[in-house]
Amino acid sequence: MPPKRLRYVAIEGPIGAGKTTLARAIADRLDARLLLEEPEANPFLPRFYRDPERYALATQLFFLTRRVDQLAAAHQQALFNRRIVADFILEKDPLFAELTLMEEEFALYLTIYGSVKPRGPAPDLVIYLQASPDTLMERVQRRGTEYENSLRLDYLRRLADAYSRFFHHYDAAPVLIVNSDHLNFVDARADVDLLLAQVSEMRGGRAFFNLGA
Repeated sequence: MPPKRLRYVAIEGPIGAGKTTLARAIADRLDARLLLEEPEANPFLPRFYRDPERYALATQLFFLTRRVDQLAAAHQQALFNRRIVADFILEKDPLFAELTLMEEEFALYLTIYGSVKPRGPAPDLVIYLQASPDTLMERVQRRGTEYENSLRLDYLRRLADAYSRFFHHYDAAPVLIVNSDHLNFVDARADVDLLLAQVSEMRGGRAFFNLGA
């Protein structure tokens, strides 16, 4: 699976896994359009971290409708032969919703999700970045985003576990599962090269990459 033949690549993983940094690096290598979640664009997110019960539904619906609009526009551009690299897949959206919404809110969310979910093409490849909860916490603290100061290790554990369960069953696209604990996509260009080499060596629908300690 030579990287330059990929038309649509998505990077996924929990908060702090490094998905946005890696998406930027791969988009640069492939001269692709970059599609980012940009959580800072969600006006409800800072309020959600202060008062989750009150703002969870508004936060989730904003993310959902924004992602749907982004993907619809990107898929239209893809018709004109433009590569796409995204730091999300829409199918993971309910994962966060289930973690944060009350039962009645989640039922409402699923109804809306089913109504607005576009029928665009699946990615040619999903790169799923794993990391230990301790690593996730350290990275979140290092980047120093103010509204993330209230994040707790227990939440990151539950989030990492939810991602693991999600990708255990995900089969809509080929998946490269990457342990990112010992990878540095910010400062080490060689780490990006190593990962892209793994992409080139992929055979079949699922592969694993663990650099080790």
